[in-house]
Amino acid sequence: MAVVVPREEWRRPGPTPQQRRNDVWLGLAVTGLALASLTLARSTGAFLLGPPPSGPEQLLWTVAVTLPLIWRRRWPAATLLAVSAAFIAAQARSAPETQFSSWALFCALYTLGAWGPDHRLARRLRIGVTATMFAWLGVYYAVTIDHIPPDAFADAVGPVPPVLAAMVTGVLVNVLVFGFAYFFGETAWVAARREHELCEQAEDLRRSQAEARERAVLGERVRIARELHDVVAHHVSVMGVQASACRRVFDRDPGKARTALTAIEQSARTAVDELRRMLGVLRASGDADVEQPTAGDVERIAELVERARAAGLTATLGVYGDPVALPESVSQAAYRVTQEAVTNTLKHAGASLLDVRVRYLAREVEVDVTDDGRPGRPDAAGLGLIGMRERVTAHDGELEAGPRAGGGWRVRARFPLADQPAGGPRKSTDERSSVTSGAERSA
Repeated sequence: MAVVVPREEWRRPGPTPQQRRNDVWLGLAVTGLALASLTLARSTGAFLLGPPPSGPEQLLWTVAVTLPLIWRRRWPAATLLAVSAAFIAAQARSAPETQFSSWALFCALYTLGAWGPDHRLARRLRIGVTATMFAWLGVYYAVTIDHIPPDAFADAVGPVPPVLAAMVTGVLVNVLVFGFAYFFGETAWVAARREHELCEQAEDLRRSQAEARERAVLGERVRIARELHDVVAHHVSVMGVQASACRRVFDRDPGKARTALTAIEQSARTAVDELRRMLGVLRASGDADVEQPTAGDVERIAELVERARAAGLTATLGVYGDPVALPESVSQAAYRVTQEAVTNTLKHAGASLLDVRVRYLAREVEVDVTDDGRPGRPDAAGLGLIGMRERVTAHDGELEAGPRAGGGWRVRARFPLADQPAGGPRKSTDERSSVTSGAERSA
């Protein structure tokens, strides 16, 4: 389970190598544009901050303000301090380039809010830099107000004094610039934090689902093992009874003794086969305390169909081939697979038709459950399918579960049977037994 980190304690991961390379290109591009803006400002002679310094010094301040953006996401706090210090120094020296220098300051302030590892420190630095910039704006107004030419506002006609109007305009513009930089940076950080939380929740969900699947597999294996245990115990009991009968008649009636020994041999083979399956199941399972389900066999599949019919479905059952006596574990597994498939149809499919078929083949028995419900359903990858697969795999069988080409859903399980003696059951193409209901779906 992921540890929940308080919001202010969360540290955003640093930029990727690709993001760092992008920052280098961005910083170089902004620096190039700032130098082009400086060239245009010098060409027009529009020196709004006063007489400019020498040409090399103008280049120095332009580069000093914009070039640190190449490290903006790697070292956001240092970048903001460097850009803001160079910005104030450049304005104090009346460097003529102001357009891209202002955007560089905006970008550095935003980046610290969005990428600062320590959010508390990032907040303090942004507030401090913003306060420093407004303090510098106040100093600039105080220094320059006495040097304004008398005819600077000769054409002013508004009701507000022109000097006051110019100051208020400058303050409002800076409030918008710094406010948006702070707001967008905070928004980006919160979005990254939420994305991180969603990723952690998704990872927790994946782990929980994996653990649920493991628990389901373990529980199903224990249930199967208990059912197989009952079968083996039955055969061993039969062997004991037959052995006792053989001992009593061994001298008086060799024919009956031979019959008893044959039964013991057959029961022993069946018990060994069932025991092999049981050990295969227990090999991967541990101790678990689960409730043993009620026993069931293929003869009770008709009850499942009747239950579906009572729920309002048009349900049919068909038995094909010559029915044979199945090993108890195989009979129980076939019933459980059919039960799970019918249950899923009732709960999730939204179906109106259900068709259940039991096929006795030459060396296999097959159960086939189809419906006309939704092809995509919650049980498609759920725990029920895990249980069915475990039961079929325990008997070296095959399971097919998925949407049908013509619509609906299909579950088909095939269980291999031991070799049948001569004259035993054979595959038949005629229906041996069929129970069909024409009842309409209840309202």
